[in-house]
Amino acid sequence: MRGMHRIRRAGVSGLVALLGSLLLSGCEEAGPVSSPAPQARPAALQPQVPRPRSEQSRALARYYRAVQNDLLTRGLLRTDGGGPDTPFTADQLAENFETIAFFDEYARGSVPARRTRGAGGELNRWTAPVQIGVEFGASVQPAQRTRDANNITGYAARLARITGHPISIARGNSANFHVFVAGEDDRDYFQTRLQQLIPSISARELALFRNLPRSFYCLVVAVSGSRNPNTYTRAVALIRAEHPDLVRLSCIHEELAQGLGLPNDSPEARPSIFNDDDEFALLTNHDELLLKMLYDPRLTPGMTADEARPITRIIARELMGQAL
Repeated sequence: MRGMHRIRRAGVSGLVALLGSLLLSGCEEAGPVSSPAPQARPAALQPQVPRPRSEQSRALARYYRAVQNDLLTRGLLRTDGGGPDTPFTADQLAENFETIAFFDEYARGSVPARRTRGAGGELNRWTAPVQIGVEFGASVQPAQRTRDANNITGYAARLARITGHPISIARGNSANFHVFVAGEDDRDYFQTRLQQLIPSISARELALFRNLPRSFYCLVVAVSGSRNPNTYTRAVALIRAEHPDLVRLSCIHEELAQGLGLPNDSPEARPSIFNDDDEFALLTNHDELLLKMLYDPRLTPGMTADEARPITRIIARELMGQAL
């Protein structure tokens, strides 16, 4: 989505921020993230009791409502997943996969952030089961909590079917992919949770989250293990609570999919949510194929684009043949 800036995967060097390429020190150890023993939940983990939104939050909600209405008026934010008007070939699918899976959306060290295809990176994805934990800020009202929780639960099941990788809603303290739906009034709460989940996060990076510009619609951070730097072990996604329903659902679709290992956007990808033209709001048939490719066992974390290219072209042709 145009204007939907995100913070991408951390990799071996830590958290890559859009502004100034801020880096976390250190990495997470590989392996699932869990609490060592059943104990009383910390205060930040207790369910947040809903409270009325501030005027600042309501004003932001009005702004995002106007943005959504403008996009819909222009025929954007499609929810049909693509059709006869958006054809693509196996070669285009393979090329889009390479751009989206092996390259970062933003150039490191550029201020302001600059879009780039950059120098080729390596394939990153999860190997352990992905267990999604959903947390709501106190500004999120009960009806929205129910709607968003149901959407995330259904989408997690869909992602599991597409990828063939274990992806489910976490039970207890087993979450390793944390999804926060929070608003302007919940910044202190989210800051506390970030420090708990990513202890190595710096004051400068916390300040970026605290003073998040309204052009940041939603974001995701994925952290890899020090033993296996191309394997994700934890992720945190932030979905702004002030978004109207469709844009909020669009954020859920894009950030959860990108947090699985598709960090880039491409203007060539169509039909796709990995494209900043705002044409599609929700995961498309093209995007499902990208996720299938990402978790195909013939590809392994750490592969370069050059190493993977012959394989991805074979996989793309197989998938397109199956779709005919």
